[in-house]
Amino acid sequence: MPTSDCPNVTHSAPPLPSLSVIIPAYNEANRLPPTLRRIVGHLETRQAPYEILVVDDGSKDETAEVVERLADRHAQIRLLRSPVNMGKGAAVRHGMEAAQGDLQLFTDADGATPIEELERLEAAVSAGADLAIGSRALASRAAGFTVRAGWYRSALGSLFNALVQRLGIQGVSDTQCGFKLFRRAIARDLFSVSCVDGYAFDLELLYVAKRRGYRIAEVPVNWTDQPGSKVRPWRDGLVMIRELLGVRRRDMFGFYHRPYRPAPTRIEPALAPAEPSHF
Repeated sequence: MPTSDCPNVTHSAPPLPSLSVIIPAYNEANRLPPTLRRIVGHLETRQAPYEILVVDDGSKDETAEVVERLADRHAQIRLLRSPVNMGKGAAVRHGMEAAQGDLQLFTDADGATPIEELERLEAAVSAGADLAIGSRALASRAAGFTVRAGWYRSALGSLFNALVQRLGIQGVSDTQCGFKLFRRAIARDLFSVSCVDGYAFDLELLYVAKRRGYRIAEVPVNWTDQPGSKVRPWRDGLVMIRELLGVRRRDMFGFYHRPYRPAPTRIEPALAPAEPSHF
């Protein structure tokens, strides 16, 4: 029997996030907490719903426990776990597949690019870009930006980018900065066909984005090299070049071909024509 004395209570679902931040993490128990606190502190000032997805890629330290403790205090933080180390590309893909934000950013656990640089990428997307990528190369040549990197890493990065340009990603001077923002439909499309699990996943995404005719905005950002990087410049650079050659072969066999672009959603404007490792 209905009970007239019971109040009529309606439970409303929380609003979907306007922004998703994806952070791949492998053995980052020490570097991740200050990065997460800075991201939460900044996003809380924006008064817009957001989520932070930390993808623990089979860490052997206390990365998961650290994230869970922070998630207890900040409901916007969510932990995703992989039972084994699959690689940075696989971790980012896992996070992107779970993300719900209208805009989706992936950033590194070390906080080398400050979260405050997000507004620069958002401005580029608002101006019509399908994806906006942080660029240390542009920042190093522009007034008002700071890029702190050792000369050895900078020299190898310049050589690497020259090879990448010759192998099919023309017009992008910094493919590897771990600070990239996507419209949701674009992220869904690109990550649905991505299969590179290691560092070269950025190269695959940008190669396919150009193949699709998406508009890529390269945006200068402040960046500071952080201690504890897992990158081995010579070895990982050679592996990434080999992976890019594999991307080109897959493209030749039609792996990335698709006859349509994602349809615009109610929120997004119509688009113009257009080996496991971690940082």
